[in-house]
Amino acid sequence: MKLTVFDGISLSECCKVTILVNLTCLSFWPHNLFLNPILCLLFPVVDPTQDDPLVSVILVSLLPLVVMGIIVVGMLYWYRAYRQRVLSREWESSIKKRKPKAGLDCSDACAIMMDDDRSDTSSTHANSLNHNTEPLPIDLDLLVGKGRFAQVYKGKLKQTTSDQFETVAVKIFPCEEYASWKNEKDIFSNTDLRHENVLHFLTAEERKVEKQYWLITAFHPRGNLQEHLTHNVISWEELQVLASSLSLGVAHLHSDRLPCGRPKVAIVHRDLKSSNILVKNDLTCCLCDFGLGLSLDSSLSVDDLANSGQVGTARYMAPEVLEARLNLENMESFKQTDIYSMALVLWEMTSRCKAIGEVKDYEPAYGSKVREHPCVESMKDNVLRDRGRPEIPDSWLRHQGVAVVCATIMECWDHDPEARLTAHCVAERITELEDEMDKLSNRSSSEEKIPDEQKIPTDVEIPEMVKITEIQDIIAVDCSVSDEK
Repeated sequence: MKLTVFDGISLSECCKVTILVNLTCLSFWPHNLFLNPILCLLFPVVDPTQDDPLVSVILVSLLPLVVMGIIVVGMLYWYRAYRQRVLSREWESSIKKRKPKAGLDCSDACAIMMDDDRSDTSSTHANSLNHNTEPLPIDLDLLVGKGRFAQVYKGKLKQTTSDQFETVAVKIFPCEEYASWKNEKDIFSNTDLRHENVLHFLTAEERKVEKQYWLITAFHPRGNLQEHLTHNVISWEELQVLASSLSLGVAHLHSDRLPCGRPKVAIVHRDLKSSNILVKNDLTCCLCDFGLGLSLDSSLSVDDLANSGQVGTARYMAPEVLEARLNLENMESFKQTDIYSMALVLWEMTSRCKAIGEVKDYEPAYGSKVREHPCVESMKDNVLRDRGRPEIPDSWLRHQGVAVVCATIMECWDHDPEARLTAHCVAERITELEDEMDKLSNRSSSEEKIPDEQKIPTDVEIPEMVKITEIQDIIAVDCSVSDEK
C-alpha cells in the first residue's frame, strides 16, 4: 500500500483502486490490532471554516413548510373574519324581512320577539350552539326573571355594521347548573320543536370567562302568563286566544308527527305552570323553560325513565307524580301529567275572565288552600287525601262558552290519568268552540235585523235550546280521530 499525504487529502492505492479519502494519522498505535504500525487510520478531517451541510439541508427542507403554515393561518383568519361579516349581514337581513302581524305593536316588528315559522334566523344562530371563537356582542340590560336554575335578562344584541341592536332574552345558568342548561339546550336544538306557540330559540353559548352558560331566545315584553293575569282582567275573546294557543303548544310538544306527516320525537314539559308560559304581543301563549323537559325517545329504557325522578313544581304536580306512582311502561303517562298541569293553568285563566261575572284578584291554583310555595306533602293532603281541586263556582257556568272550558278543565284534571283528554283533543275542542261561538254571535246579529212582523212569537225560545244543544255537542266531541294523527 502506498500513501501520499497532501493538505490532509491522501491518495490511497489498494487493489488497483484509487480512493480519495480524508486521513488522520495517530502518533501512537495499538500493536495488537494491526501488523503494520505505520498504517494511518481513516478519520474525517473537520474543517472549522466550513458549516455543517446537514443544518443547511434541514433549514431548506423546513422553509416551505413554515411558509405554508403561515399561509394557512392567514387564510383561516381571513375566512373567520369574512364569515363573521356574512353572518352579520344574514342576521340583519332576516330581521328586516320580518313583517309585523296585525294587532302587534311597532316595537314587536323591530325586535326579535315573534315566533313565526316564516321568520328564519341565520342557521348558525338558530337552534344551535354558538361555535364562534368570539361570543355574540350582547349587553345585558335588565333582570326580568329569576328561577330555580337560572336568571333571565333582557339583552341588546349589537349589530357589527351599525349602531343598531336587537332585543333578546338571555337566560344565564351558573356553572353548577350545567346539567339543566345542557338539557334545555338539547331540547331547543331540535329543529322539530319550532312552533309559533313555543319560545323561539336563537343560540346557546358557553361563557368560560364568566363561568356561565347562556341560552339566547326571543324576548316578549308582556312577560309571563302569571304576571299578565295578575295585572289584567281578560275578555272572553282573549280567554279563547290564550287557551287555544296554550293547548296548541302542548299538542305540538306531545305530538309524534309534524303537520307534514314526518315523524317527530314527542317531548313532555314536566313543569307546566303560568310562570313558564310567556304572553306574546298578539296575546297568544308560548311555552318556555324546558330545563326539566324530557324527549320521549323510543330508545329510552324503563330505568332511564325511572331515573328522571319526581320533578316539577309541587303545586302543579299530577296526583300520580305526587304519589310517585307514574306508569313507566307507558310513555303516554308522562303526557298525562302535562295535561293535569295545563288544566290548572286553564283554571287560572278562566278565573280572571270577565265572562264569569265577578272577577277576584289573581291567585294560583289551590291558592286559598296552601301556602305560597307548598311542599309535596302539603299537596298530597289536598290532592290525594281530600281529592281536592280548585273551585269552579256555579256562576262560571252561566256563560255557555265558559261552561265548555270548565267541562274541559275538569276532564283534564281527572284523578285517573287514563280518563284525561289529550292536548290534541283540548285544542280541537277550543277551536270548535271559537267557531261555534262566532256562528252564534252572527246568528244573534242577524236575528236583530229581522223585522218584528216577520218573527214567529212561538219560536222565541227555540234558538236558545239550539244554542245549548250545539254547545253540548262540542263537549261530547269525539277526539279519537285527533289522537290518532
